[in-house]
Amino acid sequence: MSDATRRFANIAGRRAAGDRSGIASVCSAHPLVIEAALRHGVARHADVLIEATCNQVNHEGGYTGMTPAGFRSFVEAHALKAGFPVDRLILGGDHLGPNPWKHMAAAAAMKKAAAMIDAYASAGFTKMHLDTSMACADDPAVLADETIAARAAELAEIAEAAVERAGGEKPVYVIGTEVPVPGGALEALDHLHVTAPGDALRTVEIHAVGVVVQPGVEFGNTEIVPYAPAKATELVAVLHRMPQLVFEAHSTDYQPAEALNALVRDGFAILKVGPW
Repeated sequence: MSDATRRFANIAGRRAAGDRSGIASVCSAHPLVIEAALRHGVARHADVLIEATCNQVNHEGGYTGMTPAGFRSFVEAHALKAGFPVDRLILGGDHLGPNPWKHMAAAAAMKKAAAMIDAYASAGFTKMHLDTSMACADDPAVLADETIAARAAELAEIAEAAVERAGGEKPVYVIGTEVPVPGGALEALDHLHVTAPGDALRTVEIHAVGVVVQPGVEFGNTEIVPYAPAKATELVAVLHRMPQLVFEAHSTDYQPAEALNALVRDGFAILKVGPW
């Protein structure tokens, strides 16, 4: 495991020891965004976490036309241009699961998802957000937690086998599905809810890994919902019962600086922005 991935994997341990720092997860395939993130890393002497979504980048090319191996080469070329050391780079995959193929029957969609996970792991991506929460064509409208967990475990096994075969780094997994729509919401934001503490604990009990939750932040075409710590106090309290974890918050784009500081302080130590 590289030093950068090891530092990322120990983010909860550092928090338990009193370190309230976090990391931004830049989900983008835009060259200007990637270069800006890397130049910021150079200026701050910091690790940089860059992620691609399952729709952006997959074994079939995604909407960018890039496979995971191609995306890695793309980012590393920009790292060289920016003077950023690649040993401080962490590459991640976001919402890795059957989502791009959910119009297919579950067995066929999961076969595609397995091939995608294999490609991500083989290409050296070390931060995996496994998301198998979406219903496929022959599934009930809402999947049982046990089905979601079984499918996520299946994909994790594929990733582990790929790493073993390629002789690469063991990935760090983040699990959880209570996230805003990638790219921001399209509907009115007056009904936004914070993840229930019991739901967060249930996710961890099933998957025994890190967890993505909704802290009550979102943005749309015409409005931004800033983080309100008072609304998330019960959720934040759950972290005391699982000190081996931190929360990951999505759609933190456009949050004011004080909100970002409060999110990290409260345990949302991975702040996702994008996809752009």
